[in-house]
Amino acid sequence: MRIILLRHAESLGNVDELAYTRTPDHALPLTVRGETQARAAGSAVRALLHGPVAAYVSPYVRAQRTFALLDVPTERVVPEPRLREQDWGNLQDPVEQELEKQRRHEFGHFFYRLPHGESGADVDDRVASFLNELEQRIGKDPSHPNTVLVVSHGLTMRLLCRRMFSWSIDLFESLSNPEHCALRLLDHDGTRWHLNEPFAQWRDSPDGTKQLGDVSPR
Repeated sequence: MRIILLRHAESLGNVDELAYTRTPDHALPLTVRGETQARAAGSAVRALLHGPVAAYVSPYVRAQRTFALLDVPTERVVPEPRLREQDWGNLQDPVEQELEKQRRHEFGHFFYRLPHGESGADVDDRVASFLNELEQRIGKDPSHPNTVLVVSHGLTMRLLCRRMFSWSIDLFESLSNPEHCALRLLDHDGTRWHLNEPFAQWRDSPDGTKQLGDVSPR
């Protein structure tokens, strides 16, 4: 089995943080540069495909548009709300938005729950639910492709890998989001999952754990 993780292309919120005060997070469009990034990423994704593909895509506009511009042939496409971005709650006040970012950084990205929003732990729970259901679907449905494309968000990608490889919370909080349209490839050799490339780290994990190496079977 193979899972291809892809972060969405650059969106308006990535270049203009005040955009969140005018437009709901889920509705933020791609920038012109983002549209170019998504089209360019299509060839890289297609090069990894060897047979039928099932796509699971965050329902946010930036993820849906990224997927559409990839122009990847798929047997089934599932809008999957559990792959959405972390809910930041009410972002209409830019001053409060900056304060929340500071508090989250000081408290820890995993456990800090944003007012009227989610913590990283909340996202971790829904990601786990998605992975468990995906495993069951593939096990029960012989027609389900063994290659899965997931188009989502940076934090969601990191938490998918955290769950898949049982990474510690310390390690997760040491990782940086991938670049826009960056790929991570997860391959299962019949016994274990393998990650093709680590995420960049802004510090060493305090508990000394690493991203790559032996992982527990799922």
